[in-house]
Amino acid sequence: MWIYFSLLVIGTFFIADSTLISNVYAEEYFVNIPFGAFNPELNTPAEVWFDPPVLQIHEGDTITWYNDDREGHTVTSGEGSGRFGWMDTKDLGVSNGIFDSKRFMPGDSWEYTFEDVGTFDYFCVIHPWMAGVILVESIIPDYPHDAAGNLLEFPLLQYTPDKLIEFDITWEPNVIKTFEKTKFIYQTYDANTNSNLDKMKYDLIITQNNKIVFEDSGITQVGGDYRNFIFEDSGPIEIRFQNIVSAGTSGIESSVRSTVENPIFRTVVFSTIVYDNSEKTSTGEMVMQPARRMDIYYEILVGAITVPAVMLVIIVLYMKYRKPSKTIHSEKKSSAV
Repeated sequence: MWIYFSLLVIGTFFIADSTLISNVYAEEYFVNIPFGAFNPELNTPAEVWFDPPVLQIHEGDTITWYNDDREGHTVTSGEGSGRFGWMDTKDLGVSNGIFDSKRFMPGDSWEYTFEDVGTFDYFCVIHPWMAGVILVESIIPDYPHDAAGNLLEFPLLQYTPDKLIEFDITWEPNVIKTFEKTKFIYQTYDANTNSNLDKMKYDLIITQNNKIVFEDSGITQVGGDYRNFIFEDSGPIEIRFQNIVSAGTSGIESSVRSTVENPIFRTVVFSTIVYDNSEKTSTGEMVMQPARRMDIYYEILVGAITVPAVMLVIIVLYMKYRKPSKTIHSEKKSSAV
């Protein structure tokens, strides 16, 4: 039941995330349709048909178009004909149906709020040579946050439903972008004694856009554990740790190490958002995971010390207690001459 509730809450966060962040950062912009834009000739009073002809904004921002010309115009998404295309081919432009102001007259205005990221070409269907471009980018907050846009303070802390294990996590960089290596660092603690727990097994599952993008298992050490990953797509993500149980005996004793009947309930879930990277569109970086854990290094170190020591003891004992070998001396007898 708890898992279903968790999925419902996280799903709600994923639906609400862009709306909440957009509302916080939303701004209003203005585009003017200057006098003379109705005339396709080169020597008109209008230097551009839409001023500015190219405008860069963020998702959630609103643009208002003012008609300062002497004729009616439209703001219609799609491809216009260009300055001379309408004369040669009678092409009046092609609308893609994303937005359309319909005709609005001189002195009137029309506004539209851009909720999606992308490049939006637009034109006037009455005067198809009139064209403009709107570039809409993602809002990237400068602080770490969950999938609902709520501020996070690292390390994040959650308890398993049985309240026995405290799970702490941090990711670097704190705001995740596509095609940049992200390191997830985490530790397990005994919630009752606040002591660090080593040798705790876990399963890690990262989900994005209802698809598992990363899945692995591991064992925490005294210093915790970590995983690296590079996201290729933007959007909210869920970081789930489940089946958190003891991997065996350890120098750190705890009641947490007792057998668990339903390890699936040893689960913690975190969330955040991955943003499109305006500086990178791909990466050639290799993602290196901690294939050799600290416990393996420890066992190798113990073996490297123990084996030579045992061999030395065997050699010493052998030299000390070995039986002396019998030496046979042959004597030459002299014969009488």
